[in-house]
Amino acid sequence: MQSNMGNSKILLGLTTTPGSDWKDKIEECRKFNITEVALFPTFLKLQERQELYELLEKSTIKSIPHVHLRSDMETWELDLFIEKYGTQVFNVHPLKSKYNFDYEKLSRYKDMIYLENQEHIPTDNEIKMFAGYCIDFTHWASDFIKGSITRKKSYRNFEEKIRKFGVGVGHVSAIRSFLGFLNYDSHMMHELKDLDYMKNYLDFLPPIISLELENTFEEQLDAKAYLEEIINSKK
Repeated sequence: MQSNMGNSKILLGLTTTPGSDWKDKIEECRKFNITEVALFPTFLKLQERQELYELLEKSTIKSIPHVHLRSDMETWELDLFIEKYGTQVFNVHPLKSKYNFDYEKLSRYKDMIYLENQEHIPTDNEIKMFAGYCIDFTHWASDFIKGSITRKKSYRNFEEKIRKFGVGVGHVSAIRSFLGFLNYDSHMMHELKDLDYMKNYLDFLPPIISLELENTFEEQLDAKAYLEEIINSKK
């Protein structure tokens, strides 16, 4: 799946980080009649994920186009997403990350799995094992804000690599500012202008963009509209 600037679908993110009340978010779906989200079950162990799946079954959510995989996920979980929620793309952290993703176990899904950039971008040999890149735009932007010399060197050829291997999905979080200066990345958006950094990346938008935010869905709906306005301004 290649970059498709101008036709990106922006998904609300059902995140499970400590600052995100994922159970409340599922309830929020009823309030706002939300039927489609991206899912980030990255902080939930199997027992909690099973509870999550039961709650999703009873929710208004019918479609989950993108799921961020955990390293301990089983094939039945991926099959559940694909068969019940029409999941099109997954993403994982680089193979050499601390999460120790088991490539062999889930290799039959490799054409649906995209590799995320973190402190360093994945190597060419790693990316060839998957469908392409999952761009975490906040990680990329952070490289220019606070990256070390080593990290900046790692990202030096990222644009070239994106064009070579393609991108199928992306994450968008917040870049906070302090006293008017870009400061740090965060999963909590405090104001809509925390998304303004995305104006610098409009040439690299994938078909699916997922909001990786701890904010409520009510706040994410505003973020989605704001981001759509930024993207449309480029057309």
